[in-house]
Amino acid sequence: MERLRLELPGEKAQLRMAPNFRGDLTSVGKAMEAAVLALFYPADGETHLVFIKRNEYDGPHSAQVSFPGGAREAGDLTLEETALRETREEVGIDGPLEVLGSLTPLHIPVSNYMVYPFVGWMEELPVFRPDPTEVQYVIEAPLAALLDPANRDSEILFHHQQSIEAPFYRVGKEKIWGATAMMLSEVLHLATTLQ
Repeated sequence: MERLRLELPGEKAQLRMAPNFRGDLTSVGKAMEAAVLALFYPADGETHLVFIKRNEYDGPHSAQVSFPGGAREAGDLTLEETALRETREEVGIDGPLEVLGSLTPLHIPVSNYMVYPFVGWMEELPVFRPDPTEVQYVIEAPLAALLDPANRDSEILFHHQQSIEAPFYRVGKEKIWGATAMMLSEVLHLATTLQ
């Protein structure tokens, strides 16, 4: 994907999908590093992206839809390695996977992570074996559906004892919002420039 080697749309694309409370949040201390992978692959004659529905837990991202990924570990030499390791662990894929490039890093104030998104491609349809300790289930989303304006909306959500207005992408019965929607917005902006 040559487009990833050019100037990225960056924060401007991300902010189109930012919840209204984002500017009110602050973090204390140095942000921890994490990486995610926007993994494209062919299925049923269409290009798809994979997301995960996280398990419920006592934390700010409980039960949210996200790209596979997670925190950098001491053994990870690069953030790209973090994204690949976490993706393989969470969704259980193996086989060849090409990293096409990286996107604009995004700070998540509620958990104080600096997230580094990468874009990947698999030639073959992956076989997903999600890790039940982290993942409720895998969500396979056709790129065409994500690009359809009818699947982009905004609503008032009640999250962590507060009402927030949040734009989201609809994928079946799921809503992709927050940091994942912000990163996805940049992915989709790039995808539209390729068509």
